[in-house]
Amino acid sequence: MKLGVAFGWYAHSWETLVELVESAEALGYAAAFVDGDVSMLGSARKAEVLDGWTVTTALLARTRRIQIGSMRLVHHWNAARLAQAAATAERIAPGRLQFLISIGDRPHDERFGLQRPSARERVVWLDETLTAVRALWRGEAVSTKGRYVTLDAARIQPSPAGGRIPIAIAGRRPRVLELVASHADCWEINLPPLSDRVATASAHLEHACRKRGRDPAEIARSMWIFTRVRRSGDRSGDFDEYRRLNPWFGQLSDAECAAATVVGSAEACRARLSRLADELKLDLPVIDLSGLDADASHLALEGLAPGNAR
Repeated sequence: MKLGVAFGWYAHSWETLVELVESAEALGYAAAFVDGDVSMLGSARKAEVLDGWTVTTALLARTRRIQIGSMRLVHHWNAARLAQAAATAERIAPGRLQFLISIGDRPHDERFGLQRPSARERVVWLDETLTAVRALWRGEAVSTKGRYVTLDAARIQPSPAGGRIPIAIAGRRPRVLELVASHADCWEINLPPLSDRVATASAHLEHACRKRGRDPAEIARSMWIFTRVRRSGDRSGDFDEYRRLNPWFGQLSDAECAAATVVGSAEACRARLSRLADELKLDLPVIDLSGLDADASHLALEGLAPGNAR
């Protein structure tokens, strides 16, 4: 089974993060994801709050095969600057950038002087941005005057091979799923892996695709799945950790948390991940190791390595 891995919530120093990503590459993982755009860590604990774009490009240069991704938030970027930065990363490491973007919602952004418009406005902003980015990647001179994106004969050079870079959009609500239908090569399913919730969002996406004359099967599916490899069967504290690291999923019952988390021996976790990938039609399940220390991360990486699957 093709697997990705996510190292999030500023759990690692740069040196440790490099070691983990290089280990993931050696073990056969298809992609590694790190923390994305951020303005300020919303916690009192001490951690290295490393800029997501800088880390992404540095890891692309430090590795040879594995894809690298981190979340881009639309209000952090000028559209032409984003297109140019991604095209540069593609030039450095062809085919290995995981371009993942969404509307984002960070209360701390205002402290950095960034706008924080409503979710509805950020959907419009993302639509305008991706329309411009696609045209810039095709090598076009782009002039547009939208609500959020204004360009005057903007161009980038070099443009990526074939004039495109695959776009993944993270989202779960109908307005963002409209953007997935319009722009995405991959839907990052920003939901817990619960079949009823995913089915509801899938129906919205399929309807949006039909309106555009697009086959929803053209859109790949990826999902981050909270995963913890244990040498014992103890699950104490897992639900609290899951809720703390995924507050945007809202209130889940203990029964829902149990269904949404993959915890246990490496063998049990591999089997559960395989079932979820089949059930939810995932092209890239991503084991979410966010918040884990280095030792626990290595335990999971080694136990769940794609080469270990039977």
